[in-house]
Amino acid sequence: MVRTAGILKLGALISAFILAIYLAFQLLEIRMDFRLGGVMEKSVLAKEVNKSVRHKCGLSKACPAGHFAFKMASGAASVVGPKMCLEDKMLMSAVKNNVGRGINIALINGRTGELNKTDFFDMWAGNVAPLIQFLKGIEDGTVVMMASFDDPSTKLNDEARKLIADLGSSAINNLGFRDNWIFVGGKGIKTKSPFEQHIKNSAETNKFEGWPEVLEMEGCVPRRDD
Repeated sequence: MVRTAGILKLGALISAFILAIYLAFQLLEIRMDFRLGGVMEKSVLAKEVNKSVRHKCGLSKACPAGHFAFKMASGAASVVGPKMCLEDKMLMSAVKNNVGRGINIALINGRTGELNKTDFFDMWAGNVAPLIQFLKGIEDGTVVMMASFDDPSTKLNDEARKLIADLGSSAINNLGFRDNWIFVGGKGIKTKSPFEQHIKNSAETNKFEGWPEVLEMEGCVPRRDD
């Protein structure tokens, strides 16, 4: 009888031990689920917050202090004109009705970010002389934004190309018929600009019949403080 009671007590202890372990694991699992749920909730909230943050000109990230945010696109074939945005202000676009065939140019004060002037020059049926005169008149310290539309090069000559190269362009000497091109440089720049894209007009790679795909570029231009 005593032996039976001992066996029963041992069985009860083992059962209690197993139950304690089970409850411990259940509690651990609940805590893990709670923590995981909390982490996932925080992650979702962080993503929602990030989605709600909008940077100037729609950039993917904010520019550091002392820089101007810009975003631009070349023209699409001969149909849609180029767009230029600086510090959340649309400088040139079809909606503003200040773009045209050829080379579109916006001049910005490199110290204040204020727009000085915009113009476009027809390089298919126009004359290169007005473009050369315009380029020669750019003042030192000016940020220069340029974008192609339709054909930017047929009327370009060596003088015009050199003036644009002096603004920091590396691609201007290779710019050809119906190429797409976007560029941000400056008057008085001492190095080649990192803000430039160029795509050749090629029947093998063109996205549109007779024209290459649209080019887009965004970045942060250092403010002139000298």
